[in-house]
Amino acid sequence: MTGAGVLEVVRPGALTTVQDLGRVGLAHLGVPRSGALDAPAHRLANRLVGNPAGAATLETTVTGCAVRPDRAVAVAVTGAPCPVRIDGRPAPWGAAVRVPGGAVLEVGAARAGVRSYLAVAGGVAVEPVLGSRSTDLLSGLGPAPLSAGTPLPVGPASGPAPWALPGTAAAAPGPPTGELVLPLVLGPRDDWFTGAALRTLARAAYRVSAESNRVGLRTEGPSPERARGGELPSEGMVTGAVQVPPGGGPVVFLADHPTTGGYPVVGVVPGEALAAAAQAVPGLPVRFVPLRR
Repeated sequence: MTGAGVLEVVRPGALTTVQDLGRVGLAHLGVPRSGALDAPAHRLANRLVGNPAGAATLETTVTGCAVRPDRAVAVAVTGAPCPVRIDGRPAPWGAAVRVPGGAVLEVGAARAGVRSYLAVAGGVAVEPVLGSRSTDLLSGLGPAPLSAGTPLPVGPASGPAPWALPGTAAAAPGPPTGELVLPLVLGPRDDWFTGAALRTLARAAYRVSAESNRVGLRTEGPSPERARGGELPSEGMVTGAVQVPPGGGPVVFLADHPTTGGYPVVGVVPGEALAAAAQAVPGLPVRFVPLRR
């Protein structure tokens, strides 16, 4: 891809990574999928600037980031609502806006949720690794998390940006408020837990742990009672798998999860519910809703 410009990282924020839709079909080689944790927000940001869904965006964490393009670009910020400024002047969140060359685009701290997505027309065109531009924090594949001064190549725009009205993102699912409700399709190892344990999952007061990250959403609360002791041989893990480590609350595997694991998986959270998990702030109550297959 021929470059069409560069974004200079002015402020990297707490953790900003390049993400697309991930590395598909490589789990048998031990390669996690990775990719944007809030896929609907990532797709929306790309759509607003006229990119295909698979174009790479910047995924910020809590504190946002700031970049300076070397030429005029169309951008959009979605995901966790946050202030957006261009050279200090307010700009709309959830809409395509023009950033002049040399101006500083500031993605501010999240007002709700955890992760915001910055798309630029043409996409962030870092070199792909195993078919994806995503940063994988577990394996170390892909570009390193952003640091100040990093130049990020921008690809050529695929067409004119659909200049959406401010507020276009309002139709997208927002960050969970009050409670994170996670449907849980039981299995494959729910038989490793007692009936009381499954009732605990449905009724206990769990909360999002501050130890959560791109690998998994960790919860604080009671550990469901096992019906049998010992550990499993390592077996394949899917995104959304809910492992129960001994003496700890359930862990929901997210995009950078390991491809195998030895703790029993009591159930799997369907993919459409994981965007809310990606935006759940520490301390938020979590309620699992067990579902039989």
